[in-house]
Amino acid sequence: MRKRPENRLRQGEALAGYAMIAPLFIGLIVFYIFAFGQNIYDSLTNKSSFGVPDFVGFANYVKLLRAPYFYQALQNTLLYVAICVPLVVVFSVLVAVLLNVGVRGTGIYRTLAFLPAVTLPAAIALMWKWLLNYEFGLINAGLNALGIGSVAWLSDPKVVLFAVSMVFVWGGVSYQVIVLLAGLQGISRSYYEAARIDGANSLKQFRYITLPLLSPSIFFVMVTSIINVFQIFDIIYLIIPQYSSGTAASRSLATFFFEEAFIKFQKGYGAAIAVAMFVLILLVTLLQLRLQKRWVHYDE
Repeated sequence: MRKRPENRLRQGEALAGYAMIAPLFIGLIVFYIFAFGQNIYDSLTNKSSFGVPDFVGFANYVKLLRAPYFYQALQNTLLYVAICVPLVVVFSVLVAVLLNVGVRGTGIYRTLAFLPAVTLPAAIALMWKWLLNYEFGLINAGLNALGIGSVAWLSDPKVVLFAVSMVFVWGGVSYQVIVLLAGLQGISRSYYEAARIDGANSLKQFRYITLPLLSPSIFFVMVTSIINVFQIFDIIYLIIPQYSSGTAASRSLATFFFEEAFIKFQKGYGAAIAVAMFVLILLVTLLQLRLQKRWVHYDE
């Protein structure tokens, strides 16, 4: 039997659709799924930059659990999460709510708020490296003008972690503001009109309408921010001088992985660190998905 014209048309559309997604699908398989599997295998070998790797089983993981630098990097990473994520969420919500209010010049304010989101992380890090410079930085110049004195932001072990967190928050808020602003635009104005009729002021509207209906977007911001903070690397690598007194105090799991895999050339050991990071991020994300039922409200 001859195929009907509409059947041939549907098959042609399906083939065209598969052809369009094929590059992305192939890239996903090669650069993500295959690379992930290869990384797991490498973590079970003594792979380095030279020679044929030998299978060593879980020796890299045993070594990792006995390494003091691993626990130091893990502690620093958890501190980054504890500092950066709440600040990113709070500032993102506040900025998004302010930008959502129809005031004069909103377009200019939105452009200024979105600038960090379209700026390369390397450019952000280098800019802050000069702002935080001990001798020539504008921040220390302002502190000196106030009579406080200069702070070694990038080398003092007591403050370097907070300096990195400050840079991350400044660069991470803008993208999350875009997400939250989209969530605010999706809230029906009828809720606010009904609340005003009942006599609710702006603060009560924000607490009982905006926050509950914005909670799905806030949850997304939390999940993505935690994942980003667990992988924090470029800011630390670019603004903290190598082998300075602030290196150990600012070391994260990602920088620990980089040091072992690409400076010491212990690729198998570095792969084990990457797998440990993946497991940790996965567990934290699953915990968030489980806890979201307690505070995330979906407008059905």
